[in-house]
Amino acid sequence: MIVVEDVHHTYDVDRAHPVTALKGINLHIEEGEYVVIIGRNGSGKSTLAKHFNALLIPTSGDVSIKGMNTKDPQHLTTIRHSVGMVFQVPDNQIIATVVEEDVAFGPENMGLPLQELRARVDEALTVVDMLDHRTRPPHMLSAGQKQRVVIAGAIAMRPACLVLDEATAMLDPRGRRDVLDTMQQLHAQGVTIIAITHFMREAVEGTRVIVMDQGNIAMDGPPQRIFSQADELRQLGLDLPQVTQLAERIHRRTPAFPTPLLSVEECVEELCRLPQSAVVSS
Repeated sequence: MIVVEDVHHTYDVDRAHPVTALKGINLHIEEGEYVVIIGRNGSGKSTLAKHFNALLIPTSGDVSIKGMNTKDPQHLTTIRHSVGMVFQVPDNQIIATVVEEDVAFGPENMGLPLQELRARVDEALTVVDMLDHRTRPPHMLSAGQKQRVVIAGAIAMRPACLVLDEATAMLDPRGRRDVLDTMQQLHAQGVTIIAITHFMREAVEGTRVIVMDQGNIAMDGPPQRIFSQADELRQLGLDLPQVTQLAERIHRRTPAFPTPLLSVEECVEELCRLPQSAVVSS
């Protein structure tokens, strides 16, 4: 799906104090993966994400989407149809005064016939559970609902990949859960998901976690393996998901308790397996 080869990116390259945000990134993302990218502020997460649909072009190196190099302007439209982007602030991406009109904006500009356009809008709003709100003005929606409208607008274009850059950062817990559930649903339908987040508990939603640090990929692997390396993560200025921290503390008191655990359900299940005497002593 995405191939990143020795990519460097420098901001203000022609000025007195250029800033290098990416330093020789090499990365392959396969179709159908659910990749979560984490890292401290300034680690290069968002800069990398913006290369995936050619919002940014490498200073050096190459990014290819389904074999199309992002440096080739002839491929720009196809690349942006293939890779949808959702950002942190939904209000910055909503342009219409009615929900269904906003969702229709992207596919309408693709020149789709009216019947297919209506079908795509209905389908996208159904996926994000916003069909009943289709005629409402976006400013009357909650932040979580607005973000789902933005996601609907992206998926109405039927991208093969959806990139979400801190898309849950401004949402309350319920809104965040709604967006995460939508991402899981899209992933189950075969859409490649790439999510950038600073919430460690969201990182466990993916099938693969990439840890960025100072413009480099510091760690890359499944969540279970990444979050088993607590000391390495803390050295990178990151922490464990809360439930993993809890499991770690229980393990220190009761070595029979396994770690790492990534979900509340896993933690409860393992607690139920412990002998009563071990639970009481802990």
